Amino acid sequence: MARHRVVIVGGGFGGLRAAKRLGGSAVDVTLLDRENYHLFQPLLYQVATGGLSPANIATPLRAIVKRHANIRVLLAEVVDLDPARRCVITRDGEVPYDTLIVAAGARSFYFGHDDWERVAPGLKSVEDATLMRRRILLAFEAAEQESQPERCRAWLTFVLVGGGPTGVELAGAIAELCHHTLARDFRKIDTRSARVLLIEANSRVLSNYPESLSIAAEQSLARLGATVWTDARVEAITADAVTVRFEDRLEVAPARTVFFTAGVAASRLGKVLAERLGASVDRGGRVIVEPDLSVAGHPEVLVIGDLANFQHGGLKSPLPGVAPVAMQEGAYAARLILARLHGENLPAFVYKNRGELATIGRGAAVADVRGWRFSGYFAWLMWLFIHLFNIVQFQNRLLVLLQWGWSYATRNRSARLITGPSPFPLSRQCELSDAQAREAASTADGAS
Repeated sequence: MARHRVVIVGGGFGGLRAAKRLGGSAVDVTLLDRENYHLFQPLLYQVATGGLSPANIATPLRAIVKRHANIRVLLAEVVDLDPARRCVITRDGEVPYDTLIVAAGARSFYFGHDDWERVAPGLKSVEDATLMRRRILLAFEAAEQESQPERCRAWLTFVLVGGGPTGVELAGAIAELCHHTLARDFRKIDTRSARVLLIEANSRVLSNYPESLSIAAEQSLARLGATVWTDARVEAITADAVTVRFEDRLEVAPARTVFFTAGVAASRLGKVLAERLGASVDRGGRVIVEPDLSVAGHPEVLVIGDLANFQHGGLKSPLPGVAPVAMQEGAYAARLILARLHGENLPAFVYKNRGELATIGRGAAVADVRGWRFSGYFAWLMWLFIHLFNIVQFQNRLLVLLQWGWSYATRNRSARLITGPSPFPLSRQCELSDAQAREAASTADGAS
């Protein structure tokens, strides 16, 4: 009798957790991903600011599952689905399945302003992080050579659009880079005069956290030297300025380095599932799933992680696209498959929220853990050890711990490399074409 075939699309937190839980069982698992590594996305901002190298937070997928003979890893990009024949279609062929788990993740979303991506990249991949690092470091180099004070100030202005966890963490890290790490590295400019501006459309940053923690986060950012604009909507982003609308006025902030940390949209596979399976999707492209994470009318297709819109069991809003949700959904999907093979079923998926954490900078973080709300050094220590624990490979845990220890003792960031194609002339760095940007990021990944 043929063994049950499980195909998992995506080697992120959800897909990898499902694969590992199915390891050693009586099913054949095929894990498909466009990259050959699992990426610890919560620490991407530290790659973007030179604190860590890409290899510190990425682990080859084959190395993670090598002990499980029933798991096969394929480097593949999924482009379509044939539900009648139960086949996933990749750019290189077809992969048949009996049960399909789609954990394809999310991408940056620009709210209809896709033209902003060229001058304000998001942070979702290693390539994004190394491109950010390149732009940040080149901004200081360009400012050092700039003779006009106005243009120098624009180079030394860093704008983050979006005050969620990524925006807050990135703003704090860039502020530390300006005020401490680089403070004695340049001769003409004073990096401590750099302006780090975090723009949030809501009335406070970290709007999904309790208000007391949002206030604590803003205070920590202010101590680091970052400025927060709330109730502020970005109307335009160009290569040299950001236009922001407040309730009673427009303000233009000259800036040559802008990053977009506000919007998240589901993978484009959400559209494929809608077209091929008749799945319903929300405005962000996420697939609306059943209580058991399946697509309505297709129990053999499970959608988890950032691609899933799960709102059952009395939830007032869909579960957020964060790693703990994806990991719990991945574990549930694996249990469900094994239960079905034994002629059983499981109760509906229930997410156990163990808390939320966000770090702002050295010794500063906010935490909301099972009703306990606190900020400061203890919250930062908790954030540090939880992130270390969740890094997949022990070797990477050790490397990250050593890097963090060195950075804490010296305030140094050792991965401050500008790699890729020739950066000259420096005055045109924010006008890199998409092709140049991808080339730079790809080269930086290999060099780091």
